[in-house]
Amino acid sequence: MSYAPALPLTGYAGWVFLKRTAATQQAVLNAQPDVKRDDVYFRENIGKIDTAAELVADRRLLKVALGAFGLENDINSKAFIQKVLEGGTLQSDSLANKLADKQYQKFSAAFGFGDFATPRSKLSDFPDKILSAYKTRNFEVAVGEQNSDLRLAMNAEREVGELAAKTTTSNDARWYSVLGSTPMRRVFEKALGLPNAFSTLDIDRQLEVMKEKSQAQFGTDQIADFGDSAKMEKLLRRFLVRSETEAYRSQYGASAALTLMSNAVTFSRRR
Repeated sequence: MSYAPALPLTGYAGWVFLKRTAATQQAVLNAQPDVKRDDVYFRENIGKIDTAAELVADRRLLKVALGAFGLENDINSKAFIQKVLEGGTLQSDSLANKLADKQYQKFSAAFGFGDFATPRSKLSDFPDKILSAYKTRNFEVAVGEQNSDLRLAMNAEREVGELAAKTTTSNDARWYSVLGSTPMRRVFEKALGLPNAFSTLDIDRQLEVMKEKSQAQFGTDQIADFGDSAKMEKLLRRFLVRSETEAYRSQYGASAALTLMSNAVTFSRRR
């Protein structure tokens, strides 16, 4: 990607700067010639697509389609993606429903190839929805090329926020979605101070530990409560501070890491 966002700071201070400038920076990215070409091509051609096979055969359309759901790394896995799309989401045993990463489920449901005689790609507002998601994710990718932690924070803010808003989904099901999503899992594990061996536990035990730690550190074990901006900010602040502290400890030693953590706490209190 040719565009590089301005990220002069790291850690939580970098997050504050990014939040303040994100709208302006994303607008600059969206104005780049390659992004504008993606926009025009998708709008002009997605309505002509009738099947999953046709979509995966068009690499330019597939790039936008996958990118809108954070699945851009699957661009060369055409047979797999076609199967995900053709299986739909209405049948409980479909591939999209079986996969732990629920982005595939969202992807398949959005296009509707396996669920309806006429796919959702024929709807008049479909290009706007997909392109909006694609451009949001595209900016996150650009950020991630410079700072992977900030990309994880951006992803968590959006994805955890969406989970929090799902009133028809049980709390445990939301936690399982967190555990099944590598980006969200990494944010919660780091924010809660969980060790690397945590992932080796039985999945049900992982659920119990996540809820116990969340209750102790955030005062709630309900994912819905992270829809509150203060709770969300606390989650992301802990993730970023702990992540940067570990990096400093590895590179400069424990004393430097403690100084960094102290400075981060002071900075957050002054905001």
